[in-house]
Amino acid sequence: MTAVPRAPTTVLVLDDHDRLRRNLRALLEDEGFLVAEAGSGEEALSIVRATEIDVAIVDLRLPDMSGNEFIAVAHIVRPTLQFVIHTGTPNYSIPVELRRFGLSEESVFIKPISDANALFARLRLLGGK
Repeated sequence: MTAVPRAPTTVLVLDDHDRLRRNLRALLEDEGFLVAEAGSGEEALSIVRATEIDVAIVDLRLPDMSGNEFIAVAHIVRPTLQFVIHTGTPNYSIPVELRRFGLSEESVFIKPISDANALFARLRLLGGK
């Protein structure tokens, strides 16, 4: 009996810094992830509404809404969506309301990411693939 291949984990990269977002997308695609990207919270919400995304990598400081606000709204739009925080704030603490969505310290990655393999593993775990 042959195993049925699993579909790749789909990831949304939400970051307003174009170069960082594109570099992260390329890195993830090289690892076999299917990747969409957005430079604003509103753009990301449009993608979440229209596309099956497993995990969103979310920057906290965005031009139109905070990453925390995006997560709260995106969770309502797509309750199965999982999240990873990607922030330059080393002392970031996950708000209580976001912990209810399953966010934990294991899902917080500080920029620049020092261990890409840890990020890949977290994305695969959260994506269930």
